[in-house]
Parts: sequence; C-alpha cells; structure tokens
Amino acid sequence: MLLAPKSADTGETHSKVEDTVAAYPSTQVDVDAGIPDLIRRLTDDSKRLATDEVRLAKMELRENVRTGVRGSLWLAVALAVGVVALVALTVFLIAVVSRIAGGNVWAGTLIVGAIELLAGWLLVRRGLANLKEPSYSLEASRESLKDTAAWVRHSATR
Repeated sequence: MLLAPKSADTGETHSKVEDTVAAYPSTQVDVDAGIPDLIRRLTDDSKRLATDEVRLAKMELRENVRTGVRGSLWLAVALAVGVVALVALTVFLIAVVSRIAGGNVWAGTLIVGAIELLAGWLLVRRGLANLKEPSYSLEASRESLKDTAAWVRHSATR
C-alpha cells in the first residue's frame, strides 16, 4: 500500500510522486478469498513493489547525476579561469623571471611553466574530488531491495 504523508494543518494527503512513500502493506485476511483472488492480489502487490523500486532508483540516479554535473561544472570553471589567468600571467612572469635570470628567456619560461603545471594540477584535483563525492551505486535502492527480499522471505514462512 502506498501511503502519502498527511499535512499537519489540513489533514489532506499530498499527491506528488516525490511525497509518496512505500510502506509494508497492512495484511488484511479475508477467509473467503479464493486462490485466484489471492494470486491477483499477489500480482498487484508485486507490480506495486516493482514500481516503487524503479521510482526509488530513478530518484537516486537523478540526485547522483545532478551532483556529478556540479563537479563537472567546477572542472570547466577551473579550466576556463586557469587558461585566462595563466595566459596573462605567463607573459608577465616570463619577462620578470628572465630579467632576474640575466636575460635568459628559456630559464624564465621553464620556471613559469613549472608553476603553471602545479596550479593546474591543484585545480584538477579539486574538480575530481567533487566528482568522487557521491556514490553512484544506488545505495538506497540496494537497501530497499534487501528489505523487500527479507519481507518476502518472512511472508513466505508464515
């Protein structure tokens, strides 16, 4: 049975899909129910359970994709800012370091290049850390499937 939480002030139930929560059905025993009726109810419950599992997986996947896009966006921003800043700074720093190195432009270029590589590496690490943050293994769906399997096993032993 799908239960929707009731609003505290109005007592009405929410009808949004995101607000709907699956719960273990309350077992009502009908002593006059025949085998075909029991099979029909079992089929309906199985369909509803499968639908709930798919809905949970979709919600979890949507959240993980959203977080992954955010991490990718940080990588893109880091790349764009790094390119613009480094083009301007490269010319200036090469000139300054070359002047300090006695007019050797090649020495200034190598030193500035090493500094730029270090800065780029730090920005890439930050972006990759944001991408690694979420788990893409659908943990809530897996837990729900385990609970469902346990419920089915428990119901079968009755």
